[in-house]
Amino acid sequence: MAQPTFKSLLLQTAFSCMASDGEIDQSEVQLIKKLEQEEKLFGFENIGTELNRLVEEINKNGHAFLRTYLHHLSQADLTEDQEIEIVKTSVKTIKADNDEKYSEIKFFKILRSKLSVSNEKLIAALPEFENLEEDYLRQDIISESYLEKLTADYFDEQDIPEFAPIDLQGTE
Repeated sequence: MAQPTFKSLLLQTAFSCMASDGEIDQSEVQLIKKLEQEEKLFGFENIGTELNRLVEEINKNGHAFLRTYLHHLSQADLTEDQEIEIVKTSVKTIKADNDEKYSEIKFFKILRSKLSVSNEKLIAALPEFENLEEDYLRQDIISESYLEKLTADYFDEQDIPEFAPIDLQGTE
């Protein structure tokens, strides 16, 4: 399987964070639409079509979709700036619905473990997230066994429901 482009990986990041709590909230969809319209962050001509393709994939593959995303993230040859953008997009997506669930934070910590940029650089680069260090970056003692347990706990405890297609018309 070919490695996704950075922009495709970034959209998969936003989508995975959006779906990681088992819900796709319209405010999260609105954020993705806004990021594409205003910043051309993902580089897709029709973001709705691409989001619905991702919905079909996660509905078909469930946890395997998220595991594949995490594998692609760990294999990607990303610059430090790209890793910062991954974190920024992740946190924005998780915060979009004003309901930061522990399952989302847990998923973020798994995602974060695949990146090499330092916490200090993330904090300096993302001052708009006042609670970044406390809520997202502060971790228990990190070891391979901790990450394995965190990953196993997330995938054992978080159900991936059947998601409805995304309606971008309702996000105006």
